[in-house]
Amino acid sequence: MAALAVTAAAAATTARADYAVLRSGMRLHITGCERVGDRVRLTVKGGVVEMAASDLVTVEPEDVFPALPPAPAAPAGPYAALIRAAAEKDGVSEKLITHVIAVESNFNPRAVSRKRAQGLMQLLPETAARYSVANVFDPAQNIDGGTRYLKDLLQLYRGDLKLALAAYNAGPDMVERYGGIPPFPETQNYVKRITSELAEAEKSPE
Repeated sequence: MAALAVTAAAAATTARADYAVLRSGMRLHITGCERVGDRVRLTVKGGVVEMAASDLVTVEPEDVFPALPPAPAAPAGPYAALIRAAAEKDGVSEKLITHVIAVESNFNPRAVSRKRAQGLMQLLPETAARYSVANVFDPAQNIDGGTRYLKDLLQLYRGDLKLALAAYNAGPDMVERYGGIPPFPETQNYVKRITSELAEAEKSPE
């Protein structure tokens, strides 16, 4: 199956920014992929990377969810009460939960990613099971499970928000493997975006 994925992925140039998954476990943010014989050329920021076709496992598209009505900068709408309740119950910042939901699903409770992450806080099936989320598309259950996961990650990394967010996005195993935020553009941008938005929110009056 992997060989077929490589052939299909490398047969044509990608039309937009995607991720090349390498056999080493690395993920490269690319804008083009072209196969030439038994080699592949990946277009990355700043140039071209060439490697053996066997070193490329697949090319994955970025998850892009269709925009819903403009997402609120602070808890509002039908999820405000659910976010506030979860924040108070688990001692997690209300603004943090809100910004995670905004980035993860754009407040779409039916969002499903290519990695099978689901719902407002994009819970993987195993994460949903761990936190007893029976219906991952139910906003109350999803927010409750996602918030408890955030709480556990914050405790695991002794309050280090950047590491907790990196683990939420890429998984604790990746954080442990790289001894910090993994060198994946997707994860680095995820951490930077949420921490920057939280910093801006702190500056703004309530």
